[in-house]
Amino acid sequence: MFDLSLLPDGGLSWLDASGDQSDVVLSTRVRLARNVDGYAFTGRSREGERLRILAQVRDAVPAVPSLGGGVLVRVDELDQDDRRLLHERHVISRELAGLESASGARGGAAVYVGDGVGVMINEEDHLRLQAVRSGFALEAALASISRLDEELGRRVPYSFHREFGFLTACPTNTGTGMRASVLIHLPGLVLTKEIPKVLVGLQQMGLTYRGLYGEGSEVLGSFFQISNQTTLGRSEEELVDHLSNVVRHVIQREQEARRVLWRDAGYIIEDKLWRAYGTLRFARSLTFDEAMSLLSGVRLAAGLQLVQGLSVYTLNKLLIFSQPAHLAWAEGRELTEAEGDIARARFVRQALAEEMGPIH
Repeated sequence: MFDLSLLPDGGLSWLDASGDQSDVVLSTRVRLARNVDGYAFTGRSREGERLRILAQVRDAVPAVPSLGGGVLVRVDELDQDDRRLLHERHVISRELAGLESASGARGGAAVYVGDGVGVMINEEDHLRLQAVRSGFALEAALASISRLDEELGRRVPYSFHREFGFLTACPTNTGTGMRASVLIHLPGLVLTKEIPKVLVGLQQMGLTYRGLYGEGSEVLGSFFQISNQTTLGRSEEELVDHLSNVVRHVIQREQEARRVLWRDAGYIIEDKLWRAYGTLRFARSLTFDEAMSLLSGVRLAAGLQLVQGLSVYTLNKLLIFSQPAHLAWAEGRELTEAEGDIARARFVRQALAEEMGPIH
């Protein structure tokens, strides 16, 4: 299997819960779509073109300080389990991993992974530059990605139109080519049944929401990705500022919902959350959906100070390492669905016991 130690911080620096509002916001990501001038968009390009784009980027990287110490991973040379592993870590997208394609990843698919930044090559667009930060850190992520964009753009000519901005495969990305998103945990709004109003409000303000893995993914465990919907006609700074203001308001709504829950139904919430914690400590089999729901409850319990000594970092790590490809990686073999459920429960029990100690 792929050696994850080759990646800077294993590709998981965004899990460390070091950023602002990390009890509510898991991570912040800013991504830029760019295409190399003179080539057809990825969906219409031939493999030879994609390989030339990859070579062009590879030649440019030594002169790109932001990618210093980074690692090139040829996604098209990995088996499906390894591609799924990188996708579960949010290192690559589902499309680059080719998880929905019978033929796997397209030829020339690759990713440069640096310290907090990366470049996916031959995804929907030729290049997808991304910066990921722990917690709520839109401004810091934008600064990092802007620096990478400028450094790489000096060496690789981007497709650009004076009127429309950066040209992209999907028209909704044309302009800045930017998609900024915040992965946020909103159990208070879900439990108080306020979440539909919040989600409608997001759409009215030109934002959208998705599940843990972005476009096309299901919302599990009250984890939502909130992001901008269009990019044309506004600058990167304007888009990030708008998203930041809205997300701050959502965080305030979530914190207020938690206070209401504790004030009006404290004993019910306390019982519900302790049941979630007890199930995770003792369960012998857990589906992924069950684990996400229970971990969401325990994360809320930690935020309400019901559970002492359990770090947000551990809870973040459990979200990633309890996924199917990570369980198979830990076991060193492919797992059936039933074996995966047993391995997941065992891993969660052990992680919580190490952090919290044995239950007497």
